[in-house]
Amino acid sequence: MKRNYLVLSLLAFATYSLVAPLLKIAMESIPSTTAVFLSNGLMTVLIGALMAYRGTSPWRYLSHPKAPYIAVWGAFLAVGLLAYYRALALGPVSVVVPIYGLFIAISSVIGIVVLEESLTVRKGLGIAFAVLAVVLMSL
Repeated sequence: MKRNYLVLSLLAFATYSLVAPLLKIAMESIPSTTAVFLSNGLMTVLIGALMAYRGTSPWRYLSHPKAPYIAVWGAFLAVGLLAYYRALALGPVSVVVPIYGLFIAISSVIGIVVLEESLTVRKGLGIAFAVLAVVLMSL
C-alpha cells in the first residue's frame, strides 16, 4: 500500500470537483457566510465522528510544539474559504475555480523555496503551465 496517497488523491480530486458547482447552486438562495458555516460545521461533525470511531482525540495535540502552525493554518483557511465561497456566489464557477486553483502552483513554489523540496525541469514547467492554464481559463 505504498501508493495509497495516489488513490486518496484521486478520491479527493473526484469529490472536491463537485464542491464548487454544488456551492454555486446552494448559494443562489443561501448567503455565502452561512454556507461556509453549515458546510464546515458538517465537515467538523463527520471528522469528529471518524475520530471517535478510531478512538483518537485531538486534545492532546493542543500543547504540541507544532500546534501554532495548525492555528495559523486555520485562520488562513477561514479567510480563504470565506473569500472563495463569496467569490463563487458572485462570479462564474468557470472563472473563480481556476483562480482559486492557483493555490496549487503557489503552494508548490512555497514547498520548493521554503521547505527546500527539489525543483526539477518537469516541476517548473508544470507550475508555469498551471499558471498559464489559469490565465487562459479566466479570461
